[in-house]
Amino acid sequence: MRHILAAALLIGFAMPAFAGEPIEGNWKTASGETAAIAPCSGGFCITLKTGAHAGKQIGKLAGSGTDYSGSITDPKEDKTYSGSGSVSGNTLKMKGCVLSVFCKSQNWTRL
Repeated sequence: MRHILAAALLIGFAMPAFAGEPIEGNWKTASGETAAIAPCSGGFCITLKTGAHAGKQIGKLAGSGTDYSGSITDPKEDKTYSGSGSVSGNTLKMKGCVLSVFCKSQNWTRL
């Protein structure tokens, strides 16, 4: 009985990791840089790992499963937009909008 309880507890503790798994990891951006998405402050922070802006946090998203929302910063212009991300397999569709009307999208690829 103790073994079953221990196994159930282990599975229960492992489940939250799977909920965040789709967006976490390293992604190749549309401009060819590498961005790392990792848990932070109750959400997920996006930090550039390569390129001219390496080390800069360019976004923060919250959500679970395949759909996330939050803010995205264009590191070249240093402007922040409302943003969203949608994961489908090894593709992350990122979208940034001004006033929820003028939007740009790009696809990132999981590394």
